[in-house]
Amino acid sequence: MNPSRPFILRPVATALLMAAILLVGIVAYVQLPMSALPEVDYPTIQVLTFYPGASPDVMATTVTAPLERQFGEMQGLSQMTSTSAGGVSVIVLQLISRSASTLLKKRCSRRSSSQSFLPSDLPTPPVYNKTNPADAPVLTLAVSSDSMPLSQVEDLVDTRLAPRISQLSGVGLVSISGGQKPAVRIQVNPTKLSAHGLNMEDVRTALTQASVNSAKGNFDGPRQDYQIDANDQITDANGYKDVVISYSNGAPVFVKDVANVVNGVENTRQAAWMNTTPAVILNIQRQPGAKHDQSGQADSAYLAAA
Repeated sequence: MNPSRPFILRPVATALLMAAILLVGIVAYVQLPMSALPEVDYPTIQVLTFYPGASPDVMATTVTAPLERQFGEMQGLSQMTSTSAGGVSVIVLQLISRSASTLLKKRCSRRSSSQSFLPSDLPTPPVYNKTNPADAPVLTLAVSSDSMPLSQVEDLVDTRLAPRISQLSGVGLVSISGGQKPAVRIQVNPTKLSAHGLNMEDVRTALTQASVNSAKGNFDGPRQDYQIDANDQITDANGYKDVVISYSNGAPVFVKDVANVVNGVENTRQAAWMNTTPAVILNIQRQPGAKHDQSGQADSAYLAAA
């Protein structure tokens, strides 16, 4: 029996059947669920290392290259890319599986903290973050002020606003951009420095020794014990002006004698804007699998209170 015979003998029924199939297909296509933020989780670790004042060449040879050699020896690594810029090194490690990602992150943290292959004056150890390149920020906030400098705004955002946003349910990562971290900038005059027989290394050594926040010990007496609670760390420009670099002809040479000390920011070549207004930008990424629910109203109220 020819299977096409019933359809040939009944052309009207065949046309109606085809129309019904087409209509069902259109309705099914319209009702297909679509996610604006699909859940895609690539096993990727981002390693950030900050070394203020270092050029891209110095970052590549003293930070990026040693870390790459250490990471290359570990199992479970699929791909590794790196970028060296002024004062920052970014290494992206793509793993074979999620279990390898967790294991590699633990081994990397343990190895970097136990070995001294990085510069000794590195301000902070490398920061390891599990990231997903497919995750775009779900919310971007711009913070600015008309009554205070942008450096103070970033300090408030970094110490108060960002930690509170990170505590909200569904928030995976909060990153700050704008490059306006507060700092003290010491602009040395080479002519004045040479007149006193000094060089840049003398200034760096004096500044490093003058601003120290470390344990001071204690006074242990026969009846009482006193803990020495003192902080020698300098936090503003006025404190650095009176730092003694050396002595010349029996007189001290202060930093203010050879340099201009001002309160500023770490990197004057980085900035962010909201339209035409300088601002601090917060990029908020969601946690993998996080969904919107009724608790979002409470989170919004908490964010407004922050």
